[in-house]
Amino acid sequence: MIRIFRTIDGSVQQIHQTDEHVRPERDSWVALTDPSPDELELIASVHHIDIDDLKTALDEEERSRLVVEEGYTMIVQDIPVTEIRNGKEYFYTIPFAIIRTEDAVITVCLEDTSILTVFMDGRVRDFRTDTPVKFIFQMLYRNASMYLQYLRIIDKKSDEVEKKLHISQRNQELIDMLELEKSLVYITTSLRGNELVLERLLKNESIPRNDQEKELLDDVIIENKQAIEMAKIYSDILSGTMDAYASVISNNLNIVMKFLAVITIVLTIPTIVTGAFGMNFDRIPLGHHPYGFWIILGISLLLALIAGWLIGKYQKLN
Repeated sequence: MIRIFRTIDGSVQQIHQTDEHVRPERDSWVALTDPSPDELELIASVHHIDIDDLKTALDEEERSRLVVEEGYTMIVQDIPVTEIRNGKEYFYTIPFAIIRTEDAVITVCLEDTSILTVFMDGRVRDFRTDTPVKFIFQMLYRNASMYLQYLRIIDKKSDEVEKKLHISQRNQELIDMLELEKSLVYITTSLRGNELVLERLLKNESIPRNDQEKELLDDVIIENKQAIEMAKIYSDILSGTMDAYASVISNNLNIVMKFLAVITIVLTIPTIVTGAFGMNFDRIPLGHHPYGFWIILGISLLLALIAGWLIGKYQKLN
């Protein structure tokens, strides 16, 4: 899908796509969302961009990078997105390309993420397509801010799962914790890749910028670093929590096994006693006594109680 936006009379408006409007129009924003091959060829031809560069953001495995070519500069970063699977929200990242040409800013993405929609809806303060460098840095800042927002959501979800673990230590809660940890790994890896691109962009002059735009780029780098630190902290906490609960579950299992072992030992003693007195001999002790059965049963129970008391006392000493 191709959508074209321009700042007209101080507000960002979408231009109805026609053959004329697809042509290079100064200070416009061309947003490609999951474009078809024909749309990619059209934009590549009109804006003189290598079609392979346009396809970069359509590969989910593409890494963050900065590409400087004759006539355009391309910034590829990972952006955070969510996915609903089995009624639960999962977090991962996908590539997002920003291409700066002489006439326009072109964005390419597989999904219509909130990073783009806030600009399309005019909800970003001081957003104008006729200040393309500032617009690019605003998108990069929005991306870093989205990471922070998603990290806070992951932190809240981990707290909710931890509360459930206090009540019921099921496998499902541990699986949920594992999924959150996996999300943090994806996010941390993407943030570090984005950091390298931002550092290169700071040193590269392929996109000229004024003092205000330099400050905005510095803010983007600071925001991204903060997201990296936050992701590391949350990942360490989540990893420590999972290790702690794995130890608790293992300890609980040991307690259950110990209890079963005690029961087995206690029940073994009456079995030995009754087995001995149950042998088929004429002169077995108490074999002909009128209360022999009850006496043997009492001896068995007494020995079982003594064994249980001794085991309990030993456990308290240790």
